Amino acid sequence: MAQEKRWNILPRITPEADSALSAFPPLLRQALFNRGYADDPGARAFLRGEPNFNTDPFQMTDMSTAVERIRHALANNEPIAIYGDYDVDGVTATALLVEALKSIGADVRGYIPNRFEEGYGLNNNALDELKADGVKLVITVDCGIRSPNEAAHARTIGLDLIISDHHHPDADHLPTALAVINPKRHGDAYPDKDLAGVGIAYKIAEALFSKEDGRAAKQTNNSSLVMLNSLLDLVALGTVADLAPLTGENRVLVKKGLRQMQQTTRQGLFSLAAVSELALRKVNAGHIGFMLGPRLNAAGRLKEALAAFELLTTTDVFRAGELAQQLDMQNRERQRITRDMQTRAEEIALHDDPNARLLFAAHEDFNSGVVGLAASRLTEKYYRPAIVASKGAEETRGSCRSIPEFHITDALDQCADLLVRHGGHAAAAGFTVKNENIEELAARLKAIAAEKLTGSDLKPTVTADAEVDLSEMRPEVYEKGLKYLEPTGYGNREASFVARNVKVKNSRVIGADGKHLKLSLEDEKGVTHDAIGFKLGNWHKSMPPRVDVLFTYEPNEYNGRITYQLNLKDLKASR
Repeated sequence: MAQEKRWNILPRITPEADSALSAFPPLLRQALFNRGYADDPGARAFLRGEPNFNTDPFQMTDMSTAVERIRHALANNEPIAIYGDYDVDGVTATALLVEALKSIGADVRGYIPNRFEEGYGLNNNALDELKADGVKLVITVDCGIRSPNEAAHARTIGLDLIISDHHHPDADHLPTALAVINPKRHGDAYPDKDLAGVGIAYKIAEALFSKEDGRAAKQTNNSSLVMLNSLLDLVALGTVADLAPLTGENRVLVKKGLRQMQQTTRQGLFSLAAVSELALRKVNAGHIGFMLGPRLNAAGRLKEALAAFELLTTTDVFRAGELAQQLDMQNRERQRITRDMQTRAEEIALHDDPNARLLFAAHEDFNSGVVGLAASRLTEKYYRPAIVASKGAEETRGSCRSIPEFHITDALDQCADLLVRHGGHAAAAGFTVKNENIEELAARLKAIAAEKLTGSDLKPTVTADAEVDLSEMRPEVYEKGLKYLEPTGYGNREASFVARNVKVKNSRVIGADGKHLKLSLEDEKGVTHDAIGFKLGNWHKSMPPRVDVLFTYEPNEYNGRITYQLNLKDLKASR
């Protein structure tokens, strides 16, 4: 039941924009226009990765209060805990604030809850332990915005709490903490609402290192700037791995962060790149998403995320190597568990109603650390919102993934009376439900999806910037144009194109189980182009002599030699 895709070819650039962007090569011009840049200054700022708005962190509600309290803790040598989350965003945000505060003499430690024993977000037992340990101030990163009861508990036991988070707040139940930093708060003046948790942690560090509230950028001295720059590799890791859109300030931070990664002195990154067989000097956002991020995530999914936190903060070369090997092994195990769980979840979800608009599978054997990945696979395969949940003795923990047509957190909000807790955003969410309510929850969510999605022609859409002749695709098109769109990924897709009626010279399958497709395509001038199609191997058996292809154009390095290839996103038989 592989999904047929809908092709969306964007309109041609207007003559006015074409003229205004005439300094750029034609295909880059078209790509810039499609991303909303129709004048030269705006386009240059985007390509250089410069913010086009005020990025002063003190615009965020409660930032001044938070900085004042942290400085008070520093002045009085009060123990501080950075309380994170077990995914890459949470782990990098924790590492970032621990390093930033240590660099200015703080007594600071990181705390990352165990996914299996403590669950997501703040919990009262952890707060009690930190208090008993002498901690005076807790700063959350990437969590806490949906923890009003735990925030009240912190206050009761005399623990000062600063919450920093990027998840959607519940407007009616904002936690009563000393400071709540989240640009998505109602009325918050910060212009960019899409920062990841690690991005907000970075803004706290930026504010803290400024000499005077309200003039952060101008008032930061050189040693502080060096420190802030050294943290940008963590920002890039967490932002890309958390699928925060690579637009606005995220693009700026990730672009700088990738540069920092290429020259990093962070021992853990060297070791992680080594087990990933990745040359750090060539790292891009895709490498974070597919190689580094999954390995860092594997710790928190199968055991506890402290290994990932330690890897990112250790200066011991031997310990870094040991931890990187451990994460690599855990990642392989995680891949095996995900494959098995996806198969079982499909059976459960499709057994009752193969045509359901929302897929729901819960089972006591499901590993709660991997349910989100299994849900992602189902959504990708069937183009439906998907929920995979791990049943415990009394409660079930579920992870949800969705499609643009269905806001999954809104759907959960409509079922809040059945849930112990929940939170997330449009495309992904998580929840805990008592076992006696799980069947009603599944039924209600399916009904909400049926009402919203019935009548919709549910097909994944792939977008192309323009139709081209294959003869237009030459190395300089990438080197002098398209590569400047980097970093690309979620929210800032790679430039992609459609070529029609292309001759297939030869075709073969590659990779385990023949999942991938390798083609040699010939244009109308008789020039051949290599093409790779990941997960398109099933085309090989019935390959038409001529095809329409939707592709990106990219360099491919093998044995030190660089060639250029088409990376196929989809293909169709030519009409």
